[in-house]
Amino acid sequence: MTKLTNQLTKQLINDQNRNLIKDEAVEQWFTGRELMQDIDIFHQYLLNAKVRKGDLVLVCLDNSAVYPVLMQALWELGIVAHPVAATTPVAQLQAEFNDHNYSLLIAKQELADQIVNDQVLQRSEIRLNTFASLPVFVNTAITANREFMPADEPNEDDLALILNTSGTTGKPKRVGLTHRLLNNAAQHNITSHQMGSDDTAMIVMPMFHINAQVMSCLSTRLSGGRLVITSKFSASHFWQQVSDNNVTWVSVVPTIVSILLINDKANALYLQLKDNINLRFVRCSSFALPENKFSAFQERFDTQILEGYGMTETASQCTLNPFGAPKIGSAGKAVGTQLAILVDDQYQTNNTDIGEIMVRGDHVINDYMDSQPESFKNGWFLTGDLGYLDEDGYLFVKGRSKDMINRGGEKVAPAEVQSVLSQIDFVAEVAVIGMPDDLYGEAVTAVVKPKDLFANHDQLKQQLQEYAQKNLAKFEQPTLVYFVTDFPRNPTGKILRPQLKEELLSVPAGK
Repeated sequence: MTKLTNQLTKQLINDQNRNLIKDEAVEQWFTGRELMQDIDIFHQYLLNAKVRKGDLVLVCLDNSAVYPVLMQALWELGIVAHPVAATTPVAQLQAEFNDHNYSLLIAKQELADQIVNDQVLQRSEIRLNTFASLPVFVNTAITANREFMPADEPNEDDLALILNTSGTTGKPKRVGLTHRLLNNAAQHNITSHQMGSDDTAMIVMPMFHINAQVMSCLSTRLSGGRLVITSKFSASHFWQQVSDNNVTWVSVVPTIVSILLINDKANALYLQLKDNINLRFVRCSSFALPENKFSAFQERFDTQILEGYGMTETASQCTLNPFGAPKIGSAGKAVGTQLAILVDDQYQTNNTDIGEIMVRGDHVINDYMDSQPESFKNGWFLTGDLGYLDEDGYLFVKGRSKDMINRGGEKVAPAEVQSVLSQIDFVAEVAVIGMPDDLYGEAVTAVVKPKDLFANHDQLKQQLQEYAQKNLAKFEQPTLVYFVTDFPRNPTGKILRPQLKEELLSVPAGK
């Protein structure tokens, strides 16, 4: 067994009679013994189906308690799991399956019923404590001529997990994470977040994503804590779930923070339940919260926000604002990671200029599944993100290098402008992009989702531009303003900027 699988197994053995994982959708806790039973059942199924070490398994499921069961069972046999979004259309799912020679497909019922059951792709159902009837498809083109073999244990540097990056353009990159990388990342998470067996973490992020897979699920399990798994984030149920399950921390993204602040039902429910809420912290990542929302959340909900920076390629986080010493607007200090900023082909490591963020460490990949050597330099991973390190080693992220707007030679960081505009009262969410401009090349463009969708857009535009004039440099001020009811998003909720830009090219500004 690897260190990772050994620790996961020990948790279940040590806590056989303890409620360890709750599935909110069915309102049921599962003990260590029940989870072990499921793992044993799935092990036996895999051996009988002749799925073995090194095989790839495609997983397309909604969040549920079966997720950690499947991951552990596959990893213990050296099989590689590749979770994808539960919203993946069946045609895309089958194309993915055919492209990469998967031995097994595990799909939710709605998708499974659309897949043709033929002589190659054979369907069966597995009955588990955590999932009444799990649809599974074996690729007999791979397994049919194999002999039955006993289980073969994995090594530390064997692949355990493949995740697609949440890229906004083109085909997502496949990131392969080994047992060693996952374990190292989880240990850094445990130390930096002071996790322990008394913690109960709630998962509201999709489990095909690195945040839920490693930051919440794996790190909590390796620390001996308990998990509450929700099918998805619900503002109207969030505080009830936290209260009922004595949740001590939860990992979110800034959009969730914003929704909780403006959702009337969430705010009313918190006031009713606040005496029974014992959150140690809320961890927030993806992009920096505007200062007004950061402060408002902490004050209104009496809960500390810890902001951090991470990505799939680093098996979760690289930095975290330390307990007791956060810097609002920063992504914190390095955690188990070395940081550098690439400026004019020079490495800077302290009190730097703005440049491309580079990382390396014992939890960082050294290449993609489909090799892209241009993303790596002298042992460093080039993140594609822009930022700087201050004199105290805190990282400030300023956006993606490819998202930079070139306005007549002036470089505008969208994240910086978004942070300012997010503080306007009527703004629920804002994205800043570059639109074609005959004179300047690109125009700084604010795309706003207002809190009141029926408000007068002309008045809102005037307010926004007046605010921008007072709070932004002239070259950063939006010259185009659009209003939308929502944004095109990828499965993790990130705004699809290229798609947004295409949509706006056919719409007059101010609409």
